[in-house]
Amino acid sequence: MRALLLSALLSTAPPPTAAQAQKLAAQEQWDDLYLAWAAVNPKGYSAAERRTIATALVKGCDTLSGKDAVMAYSLGERAVLFDETAPGLRCLARTSLATEQRGGAEEALRKGLQRFPKEGYFGLELGRLLLEDKDPQGALAALERVPPRSPEAAQARPLMEKARGESSEEKEARAQARAIERRFNGETGSAGLPPASSASGLTYESGVSADGMRTRANSRFIVKYFNNARDFSQRAEYEGKIVSALDEAHSHTRQVLGEARESPVDVVLYTREEFRTHQGADLARAVAGLYSAGAIRINDAAELTRQTKATLVHEYVHAVVDDLVQAANGGQRVPVWLNEGLAEYVEWRYLGHDKPPVNLANRLRGAAQADQLPRLEQMAGQALISHGDPAMAYGTSAIAVRELLAEGGPGRLLSLIRKVGEGAAFEEVLRDTYGRTVPELDAAVKAALSRR
Repeated sequence: MRALLLSALLSTAPPPTAAQAQKLAAQEQWDDLYLAWAAVNPKGYSAAERRTIATALVKGCDTLSGKDAVMAYSLGERAVLFDETAPGLRCLARTSLATEQRGGAEEALRKGLQRFPKEGYFGLELGRLLLEDKDPQGALAALERVPPRSPEAAQARPLMEKARGESSEEKEARAQARAIERRFNGETGSAGLPPASSASGLTYESGVSADGMRTRANSRFIVKYFNNARDFSQRAEYEGKIVSALDEAHSHTRQVLGEARESPVDVVLYTREEFRTHQGADLARAVAGLYSAGAIRINDAAELTRQTKATLVHEYVHAVVDDLVQAANGGQRVPVWLNEGLAEYVEWRYLGHDKPPVNLANRLRGAAQADQLPRLEQMAGQALISHGDPAMAYGTSAIAVRELLAEGGPGRLLSLIRKVGEGAAFEEVLRDTYGRTVPELDAAVKAALSRR
C-alpha cells in the first residue's frame, strides 16, 4: 500500500531531483528510489545529474544483488538508462543472470565490452556466457579481447582453450560447407562431397535467387540474404549459424507447442541498413523482426546473438499460426493478441522462463492493480507495435495465452486456432473450448498479474 501511495503521489509531483536520489541511496530506501525513477525520462536531466542518479541506482543494485535480485536488476536497468557506466553494466549483467534473463546479460556485457574495452570483466563474462550457450567461436572472440595484463586474464586463458576445442567441429563443418559451395559454383577439387546438412539431418541446398540473394533451402526453411561481399569461408560460417538457429527455433517450438510448421517458410535476413531500406526507417527503429507476406524478416541479423535467435523463435511461431489457419489458402486469422501473445510466450520460454522480464513484470503488476491493463478486445485487430505502449500490449497478450495454456495445454489451444482458421467465430470457439468469454479472460489476466 505504501508503495502504491508513493507511486500515485509521484505521478502528480514534479520530477525528482538528483539530490533526492543521493538522499534515498544514503538512507538505503531502495524501493522508494526505484519507484521515484521508474518512469522518469533521463533526457530531462543534465549529464551531471544523470551521472549522480545513475551512481545512486548502481549503489542499490550492488547492495541488493545478493539479497533481492529482482529489485537489484530493476535498479541496475534504470541506472544504465541514465548513464552507461562500467559498474552499472556489470551489475546489470550479474542481476540479469540471477533473474534468468540471459539475453539481457549478453546485451549488457556486449555494451560493456564495446564501451570499456580495457575492463577485462566484460570479455571474460561474455565469453563464459557464450560458451554456456554453445557458441564457442563467439566466446573465443570475446575472450581474446580480455587485456592480457588485466586481473581477469588468468581466468580467460583456460576458457579460451575450451572455446578453441569446442569450435573444432564448427571449423570442420565450415570447411565442408565451403567445399560444397565451390562445387556449386563449378570449381574443381570438390567432387564426392555430400550436400550440407543441418543438425536435424535435413539437407540444405544452396543457390542464388532471381533477385541476387543467397538462398539455403530444405523442407522446413528457405533462407535468403544478400552476400554483402562475404568470401567463401565467411558465407559458409554465416550459413552454418543460420541453419543451427533455425533448427533450434523449430525444435523449441515443437517442444513447447507439440507441433511445428509443416510447410517451408521463407526467412529473410537483413542487416540493419538493408532492413531500413526494405521495411522503412520507422519500423527498423521499432522492431527486431517481423513476419509479413509469408516470410520471417529479421532486422540486424549480421550477428546472430541470443536475442536475435529469440526474435527468430518469435517470428517462427507466427509462421506456425499461419500454417495452422491455412492463411495461404484464405483461412481466417486469429485475433492479433492471440497470435502475438503465443509468439511472445514461446519466446519467453526460449529465454528460459515463462514470465515477462522483471521490469515489464513490475509494470504489468502495477497496471493490473490500477485496472489499467490493455483490454484484449482492443488488441484483436490492430498491430501491437502501434499500441500506445507496445511492451504492455505484448506482455498482457502473452499472459492471456499463458492462462489458456494452463487449461488443457497446447493441444487445446492449437485446436482452437485451427477452428478459427476454418471460419468459426473466435468468441464462440473460446466459449466452447474454455468455457469463458473474452472479458472473463481479461479478468483472469488481471487476477494473475495482481498476485505478488
